[in-house]
Amino acid sequence: METRTVTQAQLIDGKALGQAVRDSIAKRVAEAARPVRLDAVLVGSDRSAELYARNQESTCADVGIKYVLHRIPDGAGYDEIAGRVLLLNTDEDVTGLMLHLPLPDGVDTERIQSLIAPEKDIEGVNPANIGNVVYGRRSLVPCTALAAVELIESTGIQLKGARCVVIGASNIVGKPVAVLLMRAESTVVSTNKFTPDLAAATREADVIVSAAGVPGLVTPAMVKPGAVVVDVGINRIVGDDGKRRTVGDVDFDGVREVAGWLTPVPGGVGPMTVAMLLRNAVDAALA
Repeated sequence: METRTVTQAQLIDGKALGQAVRDSIAKRVAEAARPVRLDAVLVGSDRSAELYARNQESTCADVGIKYVLHRIPDGAGYDEIAGRVLLLNTDEDVTGLMLHLPLPDGVDTERIQSLIAPEKDIEGVNPANIGNVVYGRRSLVPCTALAAVELIESTGIQLKGARCVVIGASNIVGKPVAVLLMRAESTVVSTNKFTPDLAAATREADVIVSAAGVPGLVTPAMVKPGAVVVDVGINRIVGDDGKRRTVGDVDFDGVREVAGWLTPVPGGVGPMTVAMLLRNAVDAALA
């Protein structure tokens, strides 16, 4: 597939696109025949999880979704956490359910996530929902994967027949992204840290999605001119000035001189992921 020649990539504005989705969600919630409610389980007092929960409550309020946080004290074991999840599964007032991470040491996160009722699993982390992506069945798709594909589609690129390279093969980002692109009839190469000569694959790609968690992994020499580059990486590094900052997997300044479209970090995939979570919450409630 041919891609356009560019002098500098057009940024894919996840904030603006995410806000448009949130506006449509607010309208759906206002017109819904039943309340939309998101229940979240938070174990312990992890600072980042606490902040995320507060932000999530505010974000839900902005679109009319009721947010209920269930706190479980530090030191809780599998049985207590699992019991709370199973109890919320049976509550008809709970239309969406999610689990804040991290869980305490020794508690298997994937095992707990697999207990969330698939029809309430707004993060799309239950293996049943992830598996349904393969078959194209109605499912709550993992939010970050869905966000990445929505951002790609916003560029107007014709995915049918496009060559796509996905860097990273996690169960909730890399693999679902690859499957969603396959469903769009793209030719998809899924890569990981063991892939020999990664650059040889990416240089042929019309679309690159990097979700490896490696700062600066994708360099200008790895990118085909005019390609769509979606950076899912969120990495905290210390700059030359000694200050900590957030960067993606992509050498932003360099790749911007080669790519056709590029997501910034922050401001790209992150805001769109929040929007997809809210959309999943509404879809779960109104299905």
